[in-house]
Amino acid sequence: MEVSEEITEERFNKLLIKFLLNEPFFSTIVRSMKKVKTSSIPTAGVTFIDDSITLYWNPKFISSLSSKKVFGLLKHECYHLIFKHLTTRKQDPHLMWNIATDLAINSTIPLDELPEGGLIPGQLSTFKSNKNTSLPKKLAEKASKLSNFIKSLPKDMASEWYMEKLRNEKGMEEIVNDLFKPGPGSNTEGDQSPGSAAGFDHHFENDMSDSEKELMDAKVKKIVKDAADRADRTNSWGSTTTAMRQKIREMLKSSIDWRHILRYYCGTKQRSEKTRSIRKINRKYPYIHSGRKIKHTSNLAIYIDQSGSVRDDDIALFFGALSELSKKVTFTVYNFDTEVDTNSKYVWKKKSGFKTPRRTMTGGTCFDCVETHYRKISSEYDGYIIMTDGCASKPKSCISKRCWVLLPGQKLYFAPDNKDTVVKMKK
Repeated sequence: MEVSEEITEERFNKLLIKFLLNEPFFSTIVRSMKKVKTSSIPTAGVTFIDDSITLYWNPKFISSLSSKKVFGLLKHECYHLIFKHLTTRKQDPHLMWNIATDLAINSTIPLDELPEGGLIPGQLSTFKSNKNTSLPKKLAEKASKLSNFIKSLPKDMASEWYMEKLRNEKGMEEIVNDLFKPGPGSNTEGDQSPGSAAGFDHHFENDMSDSEKELMDAKVKKIVKDAADRADRTNSWGSTTTAMRQKIREMLKSSIDWRHILRYYCGTKQRSEKTRSIRKINRKYPYIHSGRKIKHTSNLAIYIDQSGSVRDDDIALFFGALSELSKKVTFTVYNFDTEVDTNSKYVWKKKSGFKTPRRTMTGGTCFDCVETHYRKISSEYDGYIIMTDGCASKPKSCISKRCWVLLPGQKLYFAPDNKDTVVKMKK
């Protein structure tokens, strides 16, 4: 059913509920996204903002689609996350990668579910200007070349395969650059990233470090795994094909180095102290204004579980991880079991070397005591980490971001909060 008037957030949410009932596997992933209504991008797109998955959607664009095509759009955005197109698989040039990923994804979604303008291998594509009008003659000729090239490609290939074909086609990079020049990104929720729309969705060009990419891969992997486990348990994969289910299960077998995730978490807790210095050259106004000198400092509180279920060699494993962390940041260590041992407090300074593991407690486990203690001292710290085997009930919500570091083979006995980071150690 086509919607003629601009869709409201209430009506969009009703569409999401309908999507939940029809596509239970994808709906688990969509529920993890923050949804932001915006007119800053022409269509819709998914990106990462402050470690959260964010779906931006333009109400005029969504209003122009039938329910079936909205569902196809949501599947498309989910596949970008599942296949790591925004993170560790991302390639340059950005515009050509947009096309390659869309070709791979749209091979898997039925044609009648895709919004107009979708790039589909084996099909001619239609391109319009930013103002949704016909292209000038020179651009129209280039669009025709790209369209015919896409029509010549087979379906169901990997995004890297399509990327290689685009790179090897003479003059294709110039054609793509002329057709899809980056426009302004969304300015909502602090997002200032440029992006482009090659196809029916908007592609944000986020500048992420390798550690940031690994962290977001880990978060997405956890979400996709939960969705797949739930779909298997209830036999409710929706329209996902058997071949796609197998591909997703295979992808979930790969692992991400927990050390990178932990280092990244510590990095995000660093404060930047900016000062002016005549010794630093100003990049924008060289030799006219003084440059900026940036010093990163960090002070984390780290709570080590010393309950009876955590063995001495487990504590030694925690200290080994902390020794690695101390090369990058300074932190303060506390021991806890059912309460925080304030007498155990000591500062582990940056680059101070290895410290001998020690135990001061051996009772039960209570995570609430950690949160209560941190709230009293939170003004002194930039965040906190709990190193544990996870064997206790869920604590109250954290007043800031919290990181759980779990022993090898262990898991939390509860669902973490959305803003929590969970790191699973491996020996």
